[in-house]
Order: sequence, then structure tokens, then C-alpha cells
Amino acid sequence: MGQAARQWVRPVLQALLLAAGVFSAALGLKGFLLPNGFIDGGVTGISLLISQLTGVSLSVLIIVINIPFIVLGHYHLGRKFALKTLGTILALSGALLVVTFPVLTQDKLLIAVFGGFFLGAGIGLAMRGGGVLDGTEILALYLSRKLPVSIGDIVLIINIIIFGVAAWLLSIETALYSILAYLSAAKTVDFILVGIEEYTGLTVISFHSTEIRRMITEQLHRGATVYECTQGYGSHGHQHLKVEAVFTVVTRLEVVGLTDEIHKIDPHAFVVTHSVSDMKGGLIKKRALH
Repeated sequence: MGQAARQWVRPVLQALLLAAGVFSAALGLKGFLLPNGFIDGGVTGISLLISQLTGVSLSVLIIVINIPFIVLGHYHLGRKFALKTLGTILALSGALLVVTFPVLTQDKLLIAVFGGFFLGAGIGLAMRGGGVLDGTEILALYLSRKLPVSIGDIVLIINIIIFGVAAWLLSIETALYSILAYLSAAKTVDFILVGIEEYTGLTVISFHSTEIRRMITEQLHRGATVYECTQGYGSHGHQHLKVEAVFTVVTRLEVVGLTDEIHKIDPHAFVVTHSVSDMKGGLIKKRALH
């Protein structure tokens, strides 16, 4: 496949992932959670809770409550990420407004488990496409850079507050089933992302390592480590060429954007990503702003 083909295949694939994410999330909400009064965590959970208490359209609430987080994402994750997220959230809002799904089951346990599953699948697919369906992680990412806590801790605190309010205003039983739906969604997101944690390490082997390193440090404002290595075997058989490998650590929301930029510089770059369970120091928490 030529370079020109690669340039349009990747955006099309990302768009398909975002569309599949919207459909799956809409199915989880309208086919399972909404008809039975269950809620979820994050911005979606807040929107569901307010909608049940006030009667305001869920489609409107999802847009309005996510707007501040999209603006935050624009300043801290880039314009492209913010536009993708805005488009995805608008699509979800539209799907909830016009698409009709049948109520698939009356069993509360199945509703909680599979409603959470389809919602989590939607969130995970949207992340794979380079956007998000819920602004909570954007806020958590921003706060984690200001406070000595992890993204997971912040998301957990936010959701404890949401489910606590649900138990108080709705019922304890509804809150408990909603927690089950949230846990199902969270596990599904992890599954869709194939174990990608909050931080992801990337090793890039390329003959354009200098340009890639400068892009990481000057555009993304991340730290980078450069290793000198020797190719052992390549597309032309056994080789003995000196090449540099660039290693960096980013958040999972930044992986798609970073790999896109890498392939703009070198479409043939060899990129390896792997989970990072924890990290300290560096330029993850405190990113220089320009």
C-alpha cells in the first residue's frame, strides 16, 4: 500500500470506529439503561441523573455538560482531538434523539450488565478512533497534572459522588444496579483497548528519529529518550545498519494523535506500544504550556 493510500485509509478507519462507538453507546443507553431508570458514571451518568429528575432531554444535557470538557481538551490535547470529540458527542446526541431501539429484556441484572457492556464498548471504540464520548477523562487528565493523584483515582472519586447522589435522590437499589452497569462498562473499555492503561510507552525505530524526537518534545511537550541500535533483519533480509530508537510515555488519549504525527514524518516507522502500569517524574504530570 502506497503512502497516498495510507493517508486516507487511517482517517476512514478512525471514522468507522467513532461511528461504531456512537451506535454501541446509543444501544446501551436506549436499549437497556434509559427504559429502566439506571445511570452510568461520568458525564453520561450526570446527564442521565439530571434528565430523570428534571425531564430535560438527555440529548441536550449530554452536549451542554460536555462542552466545558471539550474546551479543556482543546487547550490540553489539541484542536484535532477536540473536534473529533465534539463530532462524536453530537452524533451520540443525535442518535439518542432519532434512533429507536427495542427494549431487549426486563431482567434488571441483564440490563445492568449488558447496558454497561454496550456503553463501555462504545466508549472504547471511540477512544480507538481518537475521540471520547465522555468528558470525565479529559478533566481527570487535567487534574492529574495539577494534583498528586492518578487519573483512575480522580475518575473513581467523581463516580462515587455521582452514585452517592443517585442513591440519595433515586433509590439505593437503582444506585447499586447502576454501579454494576458502570463496572461492566469499565471492564469492557479495558477489553476494547486491549489492556492499554492510563499511560502508554511508545518505542519508535526510524531513520527520521531526529524529526520524530523534535515533534515529541516541541509539539507534544513530552520527554523522549533516544537509543542507538543496529538493525538485525529488515524487509531486505539481514542488515547491519545503525538506526536510532526514540522512546516516550504518553497518556492513552494521546496515542492516536502521536502515531498519526509519527507516520506523517515517516510512513515506514516501526512503532511498538506497550502498557505502563505506573510512572514517576518526567514530563507527564507537568507539561510545558506555550
